[in-house]
Amino acid sequence: MHHLPELLPLAVRKLGRDSQIALVRLWLLKPPTPTDCERCLLANECRDRSRCLQLAASYGNSRTEPSEHWTGTEGDFRRMPLGVRKVGHIAASGQPIRINLSSGSDWILRPDWIEREGIVAFQGMPLRYRDETLGVLGIFSRVPIGPSCDQWLMMISDQLAAAIANAQSVDEIENLRHRLEQENEYLREEVGEVSFGELVGSSAPLQTIVRQIDLVAPTDSSVLVLGESGTGKELIAREVHRRSARCGRPLIKVNCAAIPRELYESEFFGHRKGSFTGALRDRAGRFELADGGTLFLDEVGEIPLDLQSKLLRVLQEGELERVGEEQTRRVDVRIIAATNRDLRDEAGKGRFRQDLYYRLSVFPIELAPLRMRSEDIPLLAEHFLQMISRKLGRKPFRLTLANVQQLQRYHWPGNIRELQHVLERAAIVSLDGKLRFDLSGLESVGGAVAAAPASFTKDQAIMTEAEMVELQIANIRRALKQAGGKIYGKAGAAELLGIKPTTLASRMRTLKIDRH
Repeated sequence: MHHLPELLPLAVRKLGRDSQIALVRLWLLKPPTPTDCERCLLANECRDRSRCLQLAASYGNSRTEPSEHWTGTEGDFRRMPLGVRKVGHIAASGQPIRINLSSGSDWILRPDWIEREGIVAFQGMPLRYRDETLGVLGIFSRVPIGPSCDQWLMMISDQLAAAIANAQSVDEIENLRHRLEQENEYLREEVGEVSFGELVGSSAPLQTIVRQIDLVAPTDSSVLVLGESGTGKELIAREVHRRSARCGRPLIKVNCAAIPRELYESEFFGHRKGSFTGALRDRAGRFELADGGTLFLDEVGEIPLDLQSKLLRVLQEGELERVGEEQTRRVDVRIIAATNRDLRDEAGKGRFRQDLYYRLSVFPIELAPLRMRSEDIPLLAEHFLQMISRKLGRKPFRLTLANVQQLQRYHWPGNIRELQHVLERAAIVSLDGKLRFDLSGLESVGGAVAAAPASFTKDQAIMTEAEMVELQIANIRRALKQAGGKIYGKAGAAELLGIKPTTLASRMRTLKIDRH
């Protein structure tokens, strides 16, 4: 026997099968949950709530009800504080106690039960292993227990303590192995998913994001990553986790939009075998898998409103119960959430809990869409092409100036994800090593590429790249002149050009344009 749920009932049953033994009970020292303390009848006498004795096994022989064996582990004495009553005193002192009950004793709490069952003695033995008290063995006897029994009882308690320590070690190893298997299973599911790789780019918006990550990563504060679909929200979550003190533990991802409504609780909190149809084995939820690490809630705005309160409880108290199980488990998890919705607006309209929104958005990070980071497109394209060439087993692809211009002119409604797919598609059809991007169909669908000036016709000469750059410089200077050198705010140059101020400032640095 190696597992406690099998070992302990067997031990008390073998000790208590003699009819002269009224009751054998075994308590183990464990940390209680807040719920345990709330229901404990001796809570007012408890001085240290970090550990207490919890009844783990019981077996007896009732004189009045021969078929009753008192195997239950509930009742008034299922929790015993250290140093309280005879059992708590044994655990606190580490010394055995023998009590003669026939002459009465201050230790007796149920004299009517003692008299009815003919109990005359109690012997309590501490279960110690390597100078550590693991629990208490208590024996209620119908015959006197003399000093001659000391050696026999000491031998039993020593053997039982060693067996319990061994079983606890085996259980811990099994739990760790099972958890490792679940983490590996989760990681195998993640293999093959598209990742944006490292943070790539030099634009002002990206530098701002890097500074924000550096600020928040060392803390345990919740992070809310905001941005359009495809902007790399998962990458930001990975970077925050990688730069945090939790990087040695896993980053567990949950796509809240992909979970069927009826499986939300099971996916987040886990379930017990048989708790519902299809629950064929015990399963840890994503919160347990992320214990000590980080949980990334992608598309958090998709969580149904009625289930958000249960999620909020775990975030606030760090406690959960698996579906179909009453045991409360504690978890230490950092939350990073991501969404392309305006959660503040959703909360204002009653479609998302305000208290959950404030809990998640302690430190918001907003990602700029790719169209506002056009200066990063060449670096991103080079980065992705290296990955794609290795994946396809081809020679490295080279971007031409015309390729870069074409990519920068496109609006990219699908952001970085769309850029990666466009590059991969171009690489697959490229047989001569030259990349050709067919963005015409995409442009017409997105309607995002600026229309050519009305005066431009097919008969006009094609402009060189240098001429295009000079045209752009001249256009920016005209806007600055009209705005009086003002970049930000109403009637600023950025507003006149129809771009973000940060994008304009970055282009001015690249093109060496002085605002004055």
